[in-house]
Amino acid sequence: MNGNKRQSNTMKKLLPLLFLPLLSGGCGRPENPQKSAQFTEPHRPQLHFTPPAHWMNDPNGMVYFKGEYHLFYQYYPDSTVWGPMHWGHAVSTDLVHWQHLPIALYPDSLGYIFSGSAVVDWNNTSGFGNPDTYREEPPLVAIFTYHDPKGEKAGRSNFQYQAIAYSNDRGRTWTKYAGNPVIPNPGIRDYRDTKVFWHQDSRQWVMVFAAWNHLMLWGSPDLKHWTHLSDFGKEWGTHAGVWECPDLFPMTVEGTGEKKWVLIQNINPGALQGGSGTQYFVGDFDGKNFTLDPAFTTAFGKEPAYVPEGEVFADFEGENYGGWTATGDAFGNGPARGTLPGQNEVTGFAAAASQAVSLTATNRCGRRRSTPA
Repeated sequence: MNGNKRQSNTMKKLLPLLFLPLLSGGCGRPENPQKSAQFTEPHRPQLHFTPPAHWMNDPNGMVYFKGEYHLFYQYYPDSTVWGPMHWGHAVSTDLVHWQHLPIALYPDSLGYIFSGSAVVDWNNTSGFGNPDTYREEPPLVAIFTYHDPKGEKAGRSNFQYQAIAYSNDRGRTWTKYAGNPVIPNPGIRDYRDTKVFWHQDSRQWVMVFAAWNHLMLWGSPDLKHWTHLSDFGKEWGTHAGVWECPDLFPMTVEGTGEKKWVLIQNINPGALQGGSGTQYFVGDFDGKNFTLDPAFTTAFGKEPAYVPEGEVFADFEGENYGGWTATGDAFGNGPARGTLPGQNEVTGFAAAASQAVSLTATNRCGRRRSTPA
């Protein structure tokens, strides 16, 4: 088998698997779903998560612990525009109904609270848990980037660095580590967006984060003391913008049992369509280095890749979402069949196989627009 064909087959097997984390753990409604009072407000979106009020962006620190999905997110509670970043916090038992919790992390003298991740420290490697009870109540540890606005304004390049905080009460209250930052900045302007996971084979925590035009991998036995492992990306992928928000995780190639590691790396700006976008790499991780699969490298260069026009990865226009399963009650049992109460007129909707796939709608100004079948 030649390299191009092998790469093509590997990608076809991996692409469907990349969607699985989006659906895992959301099967079935809980007996007593949690739902904050805000979600009964008029005009409050039910399909997407929204904060109690004001600005939010990047989701952070998603972690499942004791029956709850934790969602942290970039949050400015004082205005509807971006401002000093906090970590907002909400929990859910079904990923549809959410309970708002108090803000988890506030800005302080070290800076704003930028993006990061969270882990359950099951073995209390950090020592943050109670020695007598950590097996029943292990600490949750948040790993995040500090952004010092004063340092940025002064023209320094080391104004972002990595830090941690912990909770011993199921994430209800958080304490920042007195030894922050755990990874100082050596002088790289964009040095942020931590993702941490436990790597069993090397018996260590691994942190991956973006460093301007590449990413860095660091290792730690206790989440507090970190050693630089390796770098990746200076010679691979697109560099049309700043690298940010990486992720690294293992997956099994369908039908073979072979394990591959998938590295997701975002870029902003520089995407094919403009603005931000995502690129991914397939390879192996040995506890120190991430190396690309040889077949993956044959068709990979510094220009952004794109999905060929007409290529369908998931069909949401068929019956019952084309085989996808809706969870909870926010989505109903399938695609909307025509006009819904309180919405603009819709005819020729695509959900019905017996009708032409075309849309005609009336906007609020009374003008009509059509999409040809």
